[in-house]
Amino acid sequence: MGPRRGKRGFDQQWLSLTFSKAIFLGNGLIAIVAGLFGNLLAGTLGLGAVAPFDAAACVLAIGMAIILSSWSENYGDSSESKGLFAQFRVAAVAIASDEKIALLGAIQSLFEGSMYTFVFLWTPALSPNEEDIPHGFIFATFMLASMLGSSIASRLMARTSLKVESYMQIVFAVSALTFLLPIITSILVAPSKVKGGSMSFAGWILLFGFCTFEGCVGIFWPSIMKMRSQYIPEEARSTIMNFFRVPLNIFVCIILYNVNAFPISVMFGMCSIFLFTASILQRRLMVVSEEIHKSKSQDWTSMNKMDVEAEPLNI
Repeated sequence: MGPRRGKRGFDQQWLSLTFSKAIFLGNGLIAIVAGLFGNLLAGTLGLGAVAPFDAAACVLAIGMAIILSSWSENYGDSSESKGLFAQFRVAAVAIASDEKIALLGAIQSLFEGSMYTFVFLWTPALSPNEEDIPHGFIFATFMLASMLGSSIASRLMARTSLKVESYMQIVFAVSALTFLLPIITSILVAPSKVKGGSMSFAGWILLFGFCTFEGCVGIFWPSIMKMRSQYIPEEARSTIMNFFRVPLNIFVCIILYNVNAFPISVMFGMCSIFLFTASILQRRLMVVSEEIHKSKSQDWTSMNKMDVEAEPLNI
């Protein structure tokens, strides 16, 4: 019996490798080039802060042309097409009936909510006194850290003795610790009162912590994609994950609307709590999956034992 293959004839075992390469090349290498190019346009060439957005619009237009000309749309099974509310009802039933799906969705929402909040917080965190920091180079450094993380994830997932559910607990815990750095530095390092200038000593500490977090992001994406392929049925995967993105998007909008109402340290502290919660839920997911695996193994052993006992009767 040959390996399972998808609609386009690719081996299903290539899925994890494809996820890691997508993060490494797409979210990593291309993002590094984009950060350096944006820094060149806005800083070196002096075209202003809007120039990188104009360049991005041109690249998106080229990408759209390539997609329209070379990709075919996957409409799914038209015989089972359902309305929006019916799809969300199916997703809600699946989440309520399967603890693994509920845990995985909650984990992804907690991590993504912290990650999207970080996108808007790292700039004021590194330049609290309007320090002149190279945003493009720093963004490229973040993407390099993410590439390293995805490379680490591909090696971790290649080890059959190591489960994704196991090492992701550590990844979430490390991510939570990196978001405690702004709180720690605000207590231990005296804030500078000089406006402008270069990045402060506390800023360099935070930069190291943020790069560590981006490395965790690089590990997170291919790992969470692999777990989704294991626990969530393919036919309802997108609907179930969109179900969790509704409260996620509401949370991010609330955070952005009130970003100036709270100190940055409070915002990072809240995100750290979310990430610690994700680590705890990841532990629960591993326990549940192991219990189900043991139950199936015991059932299989019992069936084999019954077959062996019944075999003499058939002679």
